[in-house]
Amino acid sequence: MLPSVGGGIARFDWLGGNEEVPLMRPCLGALERSPGQYEPNRLASYPLLPWSNRIAHGGFFVGERRVALPLNRDDDAWPIHGSGWQRRWTVRRHDADAAHLELIEVAPDAYTYQASLHYELEGDALRVRLRVTNTGDAPMPFGLGLHPFFPLHGGAKLLAPATGVWLNDGHSPLPTSHDAVPGSWDFSASRDPLTGINHAFTGWTGKAAIEWPRHALRLHIEAEVDTYVLYTPTGEDFFCFEPVDHPINAVHLPGGAIANGMTLLAGGESVERVFVFRAEAI
Repeated sequence: MLPSVGGGIARFDWLGGNEEVPLMRPCLGALERSPGQYEPNRLASYPLLPWSNRIAHGGFFVGERRVALPLNRDDDAWPIHGSGWQRRWTVRRHDADAAHLELIEVAPDAYTYQASLHYELEGDALRVRLRVTNTGDAPMPFGLGLHPFFPLHGGAKLLAPATGVWLNDGHSPLPTSHDAVPGSWDFSASRDPLTGINHAFTGWTGKAAIEWPRHALRLHIEAEVDTYVLYTPTGEDFFCFEPVDHPINAVHLPGGAIANGMTLLAGGESVERVFVFRAEAI
């Protein structure tokens, strides 16, 4: 765990056999992106809050009030992944099996919040509890998720039943239409993660599994959400299966943020999501 780098996880490995096997892509080498800037995308996983993925048009409206969101990466055309992944979290308590982190974010014209992130090892499982409280004066739509990176070693296969997917124009990940999951992307049966996908899947059961047959390992994923983003970049040795409570650009989709899974929090109100990763030998 690296509290100073977005409260993220450095590595999550299986230690039940004759050798250590990464269950998430391990963080290797330097994390420096440039002097004084850390690169969370080299982590094994990091939290997503107060929203996930990208938001178009430089912000959005809540009623008649515009919320402006500046670009937060110089290599992306849109604000991405909220702010928690780019902040230094504070460790409030920890022991050999658990750690509790907190973050206070103040942005008067955008999101002002207090977040907590609790990691706990429970036997063969890692439990992650992510909670956010709106500490601002105005109601705001909040969304939560995790951004794990999973290795493709060992013939990785993914099982993640969903009923719908947000499609895009093929040039950006911003969704343009919602449709039933096409047969080639149907993960209701275990299959290769494929490549070239960067889409939000909806109608998810909240349960998934990743298998590495050549390592005889399976990782069960359970999340209190019904959406996931699957990102499978071409030519990389990992894929991302991101359990989230809202699709990409939810604030601009038909019906708006709340109809698409985000939670409208008035000042002092909170939302919490729990994610569990349980490993087993097969």
